[in-house]
Amino acid sequence: MPVINRIAEFADEVAEWRRDFHTHPELLYDVHRTAGRVKELLESFGVDEVVTGIGRTGVVGVIKGRGPGRTIGLRADMDALPINEKTDSPYKSQTPGKMHACGHDGHTAMLLGAAKYLAETRNFDGTAVLIFQPAEEGGAGGRAMVEDGLMDRFGIEEVFGMHNMPGTPIGHFGVRHGGIMAASDQFDIVIEGSGGHAAMPHNAVDPVTISAQLIMALQTIVSRNVDPMRSAVLSVTMMEAGEAFNIIPQIVKLTGTVRTLDEDVRDLMEERLKSVTKGLVGSLGGTVSITYRRGYPVTVNAPGPSDFAARVAAEVAGEERVNVSAEATMGGEDFSYMLQARPGAYIFLGNGDSSELHSDTYDFNDESIPVGVSYWVKLVETASAD
Repeated sequence: MPVINRIAEFADEVAEWRRDFHTHPELLYDVHRTAGRVKELLESFGVDEVVTGIGRTGVVGVIKGRGPGRTIGLRADMDALPINEKTDSPYKSQTPGKMHACGHDGHTAMLLGAAKYLAETRNFDGTAVLIFQPAEEGGAGGRAMVEDGLMDRFGIEEVFGMHNMPGTPIGHFGVRHGGIMAASDQFDIVIEGSGGHAAMPHNAVDPVTISAQLIMALQTIVSRNVDPMRSAVLSVTMMEAGEAFNIIPQIVKLTGTVRTLDEDVRDLMEERLKSVTKGLVGSLGGTVSITYRRGYPVTVNAPGPSDFAARVAAEVAGEERVNVSAEATMGGEDFSYMLQARPGAYIFLGNGDSSELHSDTYDFNDESIPVGVSYWVKLVETASAD
């Protein structure tokens, strides 16, 4: 089945909601205006229950079908990013330093569109739980909602998420079994030597040259320790050292990130980073302290729900427009916490030829709205028939 006619009829209204969210971006858990608007719209649609304050500022809408059946959760994120927008759109951000640069405005609007249709038609059995989550961008709002009893309180059996993907054509989907988005970890390495005059390096232990060697050595962890059929990324992204051109500093700080797609490789990367760092720094006469912080876990699609999501996407877009072996991305996603709590699947929706995510010129493509809303609706309706 292609895009649902009724959804195509009110797609412009969904786009207006989206543009309103875009004009008024909010960060992390401070999404009070957005959450308030979501609550207001859900109530206007006549959903059966609207609950606020789940995971601090999350909103949940419950829509019951015609009879008993499965209870599935559909999740959208609401928060923006701390970026100054550089587009010239008439609905650009009115808040300096805040921007919907990842499309969460579109995600929220599409799920609201699904709520409108499902509440209006009730053409399904079971229950649809619509999850509007705060703080995806670094605040672990997904974890906060789970810890607040989301799954048990609403009886969710399976949970599904969706994210727009620049570079993928409008009307196309991508999904895969297993890891689809990476675990996102952070490390700080503080190397201490003994400072001195830059003209007399033999009288110092230079942490700058140690750190230079260490940066290169860390790259061999992926190339020489990780199975080449598996994926990992280690990037040193910040280096802090020195105060003058003629002084060897005493301390250098390196900061970076490690991204992996399964927990075994994640464990290996942490162990090898610590081992290589301690060994190399010690062999060159320095001392080191390492802080390794695990962030969002791997976003892991369960096989059954992944196949189900692909089948529903094919009903909406056609099989030729659904890539069931989509490439995983090394970006992080806190929907991973929901997938740890319940089986489910995360799918990509084409955003066309747009700027990249987290770019100051990015904009969600409203042409994808009818496709995304239709996917959400058919997910619920098809689940009730299975």
